[in-house]
Amino acid sequence: MQTLQHSLSPSLFRTERKHSVLSRFITWCTDQEKFRFGWVAAIIAIHGCVLTPITVLAITLGTNHIAYWGVAIAAMAVALVANLAAMPTRITIPVFFFSVLIDILLIIINLAYFLS
Repeated sequence: MQTLQHSLSPSLFRTERKHSVLSRFITWCTDQEKFRFGWVAAIIAIHGCVLTPITVLAITLGTNHIAYWGVAIAAMAVALVANLAAMPTRITIPVFFFSVLIDILLIIINLAYFLS
């Protein structure tokens, strides 16, 4: 008996590499470099003029704890320093989203205390 051997060329198979959500997000952030100044303006305006005053109001109405004040100031400072240091958008956009998440958590915590 004769054994048959089939050799398959790797070019016959297409392997599609799937990228994680985080790697696609970082790639998108890197592609936003051409809109860098718009991102800087939007981050400073949204964070400084909208989110931080709302967070401060929620902290004042809620617990008014000094630790929450420090976290709110640190969240604003991180977003501001990342932009003023002229970091690339692959760093400033994730830092902005992280600081927005911190502000939203502070608002939820303090409003839950206020409403209870």
